[in-house]
Order: sequence, then structure tokens, then C-alpha cells
Amino acid sequence: MDTAAALRDEQRLDFVVAPLRTSDGETVRPLGPRHAVSVFPFVDGTPGDFDQGWTPGERGAVLDLLAELHRRPPPPAAPVLDVALPLRGLLDKALAGTVTWADGPFAEPARDLLADHAAALRARVEEFDGLANDLGTRGVMPVLTHGEPHPGNLLDLHGRFLLIDWDTTGVAPPERDLWSVEQGPQDLERYAAAAGRTPDPGTLTLYRLRWDLEEISLYVDWFRAPHERSPDTDTAWDGLVEAVENLTAAP
Repeated sequence: MDTAAALRDEQRLDFVVAPLRTSDGETVRPLGPRHAVSVFPFVDGTPGDFDQGWTPGERGAVLDLLAELHRRPPPPAAPVLDVALPLRGLLDKALAGTVTWADGPFAEPARDLLADHAAALRARVEEFDGLANDLGTRGVMPVLTHGEPHPGNLLDLHGRFLLIDWDTTGVAPPERDLWSVEQGPQDLERYAAAAGRTPDPGTLTLYRLRWDLEEISLYVDWFRAPHERSPDTDTAWDGLVEAVENLTAAP
């Protein structure tokens, strides 16, 4: 939240929807032992949806916005992100079939789904590892990234986009933002012209793989614990299936 506020207040990026500061300059205020609160300005824009598609013109506008963000120096508060998967140990155990599953309606289906595709998923993990290990040799310079510039995190305000949900921001290769937006050479060329840097194909693949591998890890962590069927777990199951399909269907 401090990073988002610095982008708005100090770097004057008007597409950043950042929290308001308290009289003490804070962007987050503790609210009891388990919660915190941030206050945002009201923006009378039209929200997008995660699964919403973009027209080529809209996609170009988002690429231009990301290029502007990536050209700016990261504020001091910006965290430096590691490409490593945060639940890598759990993912390895799940693909090896050694995870202990508790009671819940999606525990057995999740275990069977991973078992059926374990070989293909392990191959994608190996591909991810190779790309991550070679990242330093490809000359990719880190920038300040948003992390999730999908349609659900954009507001349309009178024909221009605003970026919301800056809780995933951090310093990382620009491809962390680009992989989910670009759809071909023309998009990459447009970004390169606006940002002054050419995206790296291997790093785009790295972050594309990382998204789905992390999704699988998070859903396994959920379904291995006691759980009940609910709209949330139904959505999580759909997300797990989609992530597995993305990884096993790709060439």
C-alpha cells in the first residue's frame, strides 16, 4: 500500500488507485489482532471481470499503462520478489503422492487429478526450474510490477484504465505483468516501443508456468485440510482443474 501511495503522490501516476494516508502518513492501520484497514477514494468507474476479454485496442492501452509503470523507479517501500514458488515443497509432495489429505469433498478428487497428470506436471516443474535457473543469464532487468493486471483489476473511467489491487506489487522482471496480457508479436512490439525494452520469451514462459504452478500449490494446500463444499471450494476446484489443464495441454 505504501508503494501504491508513493506512485500516486510522488510519481504522479494517475492510473494508480492507491489508499488514502492517515494524518500520520500511514496507508494501513491495524484493526485488532487479526485485521487491518485501508481507506480508498471512491472511483465512479466500470469494473472489469477476471475472465473478461479485451479488444486489441483495450489490450494496447493496458500495455501502454504497464510500459509507463515499468519505466518508473521503484519506490523504497517496494518489495523485491523471488521467482521461487512459495509452496514448492508441498507441490513436490503432491506430485510424488506423499501428501496427507484430510476429510473434505475435494480431497480425493484433487489427489486423483494430480496422480493422473503427475508425469506431465513434473515435466512442467522441470521446465520452470530450468527457466528460473537461467534467468540471471538472460539479461532481464527487474522493474516495478503490479503482479496481476488482469481485467478484474482494472477500472474503466471514461475510456481510460485505472489499476486497482496493488497488494501483489513488487520488483521483478516486467514479464511478470506481460505474460497475461500479450497475445502475440504485435503486442510485444508495442510494449517494446513504449517501454524501451524487448520482452524475453523465456521469461514470459517462466511466469506463465509460475502462475499455474502456484495456483495448484494453493489449491492443494486448501483441499488437503479439512473443508466443506461451498461456493468458494467449488470455485477453487474449477481453478485447480483449469491450472492442470493449462499445464498439461500446452505444447
